Amino acid sequence: MKKLTIAALMLAPVIASAQSPAFTLKGKISGLNAPAKAFLTYRMDGKNVMDSVPVNNGVFQFTGNVASPVSARLILDHKGVGLGKLGRAADMLSLYVDNGTISVDGADSVKKAKISGSKINQEALAYHTFIGGPDKLMKAIDTEYGAASEEKRNDPEFKKSLQERYGKAAAEKKALQSKFIKENPASYFSLVALTETAGSSIDVAKVEPVFKGLSDGLRNSASGLAFAKQIDAARATSVGAMAPEFAQNDVNDKPVSLSSFKGKYVLIDFWASWCGPCRAENPNVVSAFNQYKDKNFTVLGISLDNPGKKDAWLAAIEKDQLAWTQLSDLNGWNNAVAKQYGIRSIPQNLLIDPNGKIIAKNLRGEELHKSLKEILGAPSK
Repeated sequence: MKKLTIAALMLAPVIASAQSPAFTLKGKISGLNAPAKAFLTYRMDGKNVMDSVPVNNGVFQFTGNVASPVSARLILDHKGVGLGKLGRAADMLSLYVDNGTISVDGADSVKKAKISGSKINQEALAYHTFIGGPDKLMKAIDTEYGAASEEKRNDPEFKKSLQERYGKAAAEKKALQSKFIKENPASYFSLVALTETAGSSIDVAKVEPVFKGLSDGLRNSASGLAFAKQIDAARATSVGAMAPEFAQNDVNDKPVSLSSFKGKYVLIDFWASWCGPCRAENPNVVSAFNQYKDKNFTVLGISLDNPGKKDAWLAAIEKDQLAWTQLSDLNGWNNAVAKQYGIRSIPQNLLIDPNGKIIAKNLRGEELHKSLKEILGAPSK
């Protein structure tokens, strides 16, 4: 149910990590031998990590380094056909890796294997059980939407019904997450829950007091310190704050600073050529730009396009007719300006006044046109 879950997917927590004490994951699945292989995939420092090892006499082992618990997937390729050929029916186990030793033991698959020697996975089970009711309902609604015919998906009443049910379940899940945080201030999953409920645009007044209620150890962990930086970035880019100065290269590899636009109303627009929702919103931004560009207004694009993808970035600019200044360091989610501004999902934007003060955030669709009309008067076109 993509239309209902895209925000949730975008908000899924990405916890920072760095080199630190090692983890060891020991696996034992009876009856397997070469050419069987085991794969371990997870995300660290904003990058996907994939490791693989052979299975000998049913035994395999992974080692690595993480500063904080990391959500991972353990996948067993029984016949050695390769990860890309396993499909959705792959023998897979979701778990968390943390420093220390984790054991996974099973009779014939990892899907049904038992995890031991891992406090973090015990905490994960407790957390997911706690929020399990509404979480399962949300997944069931996703499945219902996915199984529906194209005609039914386009039925307004069907969509409205699912959206209402999904919204109610999401609200129940959020309430349970808040309760879990209060009852478990030292649990890593309280930070996971807070990260998710805070969303991509953190309300500092609401989120910071909850964060300060977490244990000292959790707040001072690598993940806690990373989230504290997100709160600081949200504070620095909240409505009423002065937009932090930055400079980044344009399409001609020439540095352009935010301060060079002083004296104008500027919509700082975070997007990327690979971002479907961004591309869908671009015509609306183009319309606003064309109507208000003669009224001391412009747009400044910050692209989160990936390394080596400058051609895709330039092609999207041309195809979408984005006639304003575009900047990017082509570092994807590690774009320096995006990190400075605490951007964790796109599209996002900020509107600043001629003095550089942030006066609005996340203006999309008709809301963008309404706000510009209120600030700049009737459009010139």
